[in-house]
Amino acid sequence: MTNSNGTRRKVIILGAAGRDFHNFNVRYRDDEATEVIAFTATQIPGIDGRRYPVELAGRLYPGGIPIRIEDDLEDLIAESGADEVTFAYSDVSYATVMHLASRAIAAGADFSLLGGNSTMIASDKPVVAVCAVRTGAGKSQTTRAVAEILKAAGKQVAVIRHPMPYGNLVAQAVQRFETYDDLEKHDCTIEEREEYEPHLDRGSIVYAGVDYGEILRSAEKEADVILWDGGNNDIPFYVPDVHITVTDPLRVGHETSYHPGEVNLRMADVVVINKMDSAKSEDVAALKKTISELNDEAVVIEAESPVTIEGGADLKGKRVLVVEDGPTLTHGEMTYGAGVVAAKRAGAASLVDARPWAAGSIKDVYAKYPHIGELLPAMGYSEQQRKDLAQTINASDADAVLIATPIDLRKIVDLEKPAYRASYDLKVISSPSLADVLKERLSL
Repeated sequence: MTNSNGTRRKVIILGAAGRDFHNFNVRYRDDEATEVIAFTATQIPGIDGRRYPVELAGRLYPGGIPIRIEDDLEDLIAESGADEVTFAYSDVSYATVMHLASRAIAAGADFSLLGGNSTMIASDKPVVAVCAVRTGAGKSQTTRAVAEILKAAGKQVAVIRHPMPYGNLVAQAVQRFETYDDLEKHDCTIEEREEYEPHLDRGSIVYAGVDYGEILRSAEKEADVILWDGGNNDIPFYVPDVHITVTDPLRVGHETSYHPGEVNLRMADVVVINKMDSAKSEDVAALKKTISELNDEAVVIEAESPVTIEGGADLKGKRVLVVEDGPTLTHGEMTYGAGVVAAKRAGAASLVDARPWAAGSIKDVYAKYPHIGELLPAMGYSEQQRKDLAQTINASDADAVLIATPIDLRKIVDLEKPAYRASYDLKVISSPSLADVLKERLSL
């Protein structure tokens, strides 16, 4: 709504190059009562200092919209006379959200969060959404499992992945991936490849980009079912017919202390308790209690994510450098992942601490996320960061490298040491199964 004096209400969107752009597109782009002054950027390196382009911003923004670093929030409010600051990114603690709210309010602005009714787009095709309570809970393998179930039922599936637009936003407005050549064409980062490649390997078509209204319209033309592949612990961009939320018993308590993971848990039709093979029984019990208290109507499915090393590689007695999924370790705050589990089970003598050999931007990652410890996150938001990653690995005194990322880093990073891949898929161990639930809810 406009201000009492009839002027447009000035809004700043706090974001991280994903949810923020989506919220703008569906809520603010054509709203003549609102003027979005700026986006702010955090979490992802190198995305501030850009502009949201006029081609995507629309007729009300002939000059586009600036993207500023989140540290500048108070200055930005003062400069623009902003009326409201709205939060639009995911996988952050409640304390972090409220610290930002306090900064905005202290600077004279209101603070807001948009919900599903304002931001979810309805589809004319059935939508299955896979979300989570935290990054690294197991969305990727759950999404792959759902895709296989739907394809086995004879359905054409379009996987629509949560946005990761780190490059040319106009060129990335609507992206379609069917082959590895498409990954090269769109100059995908490691983080994008980690999400897209496993789907492509299984014959699924993937959409992503910036404008998720246009993306949906494109996907609907070739799909019987839309499969939303969520990012971080964000809520879906589309109205789901089946909402699946993956929980993590290795981080009990996070499901009710990180935004918007609790929203996903409360909204879920199906709750997957993953990592049953590595969780403590008391943690599983505590998690089940929370699920029952917050959403006693959800179907609860128990699952494992067994890890295998390619070719049964022998790591016994070797000093192993483990490369884990980047976001899982960084803002996901995990101190270990599938690679550590696999290395120890394979008899590794020790894990190599990568920090003494950290090069360039990898040093910065360790400084920003000190909880990571000795592990190496697979960071590759730019060509230089990929070079820094390779330099870090090759300079280490490891006997072997274990790559526990969803993609084969050996294809895009020049490694000089013996390297092996660890992979993982979802294994449901309870009844009803995921297939049973989907067949019933979608009449497959």
